[in-house]
Amino acid sequence: MSFQTTVASEAHFSGIGLHSGEQVNLSVRPAPVDHGIRFHVSRPGGAAPVVIPATPDKVAATAYATSLREGPVALHTVEHLLSALAGLGIDNAQIHVDAEEVPIMDGSALPFIHGLLKAGIRPLAAPRMVIRILEPIRVEEDGGGKWLEVTPLDTPETVIDYHIEFAHEAVGTQRYRFALSPETFVGELAAARTFGFAREVEALRQAGLALGGSLDNAVVIGDDGVLNPEGLRFVDEQVRHKILDLIGDLALVGRPVLGRISAHRSGHGLHTRLAQAILARPEAWELVDQPEARPLVLDHAVVA
Repeated sequence: MSFQTTVASEAHFSGIGLHSGEQVNLSVRPAPVDHGIRFHVSRPGGAAPVVIPATPDKVAATAYATSLREGPVALHTVEHLLSALAGLGIDNAQIHVDAEEVPIMDGSALPFIHGLLKAGIRPLAAPRMVIRILEPIRVEEDGGGKWLEVTPLDTPETVIDYHIEFAHEAVGTQRYRFALSPETFVGELAAARTFGFAREVEALRQAGLALGGSLDNAVVIGDDGVLNPEGLRFVDEQVRHKILDLIGDLALVGRPVLGRISAHRSGHGLHTRLAQAILARPEAWELVDQPEARPLVLDHAVVA
């Protein structure tokens, strides 16, 4: 069997919030068995932090990012950090943050990967249980024009097949198929950045969003193509980032999900709805011990 994990020491991150534009300090700290992922959000005036579990019932909004809420306190843009934790197989962590948004870093999960690997990953004295899908679970919207489903697989793994369509020729139609492991997450997904269209930026800012967005933390697409001087990190960076988002949003389930996940023109709303649907249908899956994992081996050049 595999064992639950946590970080071996604190990992510290600082940056700005993509939507708030505020400076944010965040730390990922060790946590015990069955703790899960919980955010501790600081409050002004020395009040005790508000604890927000990373669970589907805490989802408050999914427009342009995934936001969680506990009472009056919300925490925005949690998906990239959750994706990094899930990608590395970290089950338990306390995340302390001094603002109401997780820092965007460079728009990908790679800075979080670097910090978490530097802190180390420690096994805990309890088995890691995973959800093995037995029956299809599907969510959709726009009359079925956008959908997301998970179906059973004969092999004990998570396979993702993601399809996107955008009218802009710089994105167009992209499809990526991916078998999740720490190695594939770091090598194929972690560096893929969030993206947006220049024509939407002013409207977003008028709505109080994307106030911290720049070419340093997002791929921005103008009328004539990608505006970032360095270009894309992958020719299909956009669909890879959508899979990165999906992994972070499905981390809200609280356990790895073994099955085939297929997505067509999906996004945060459907991602989090699938997380909710999985937990609402316990007859469609079973809890099993995760098979013993191979030692984590990563190319130093990728994570240095």
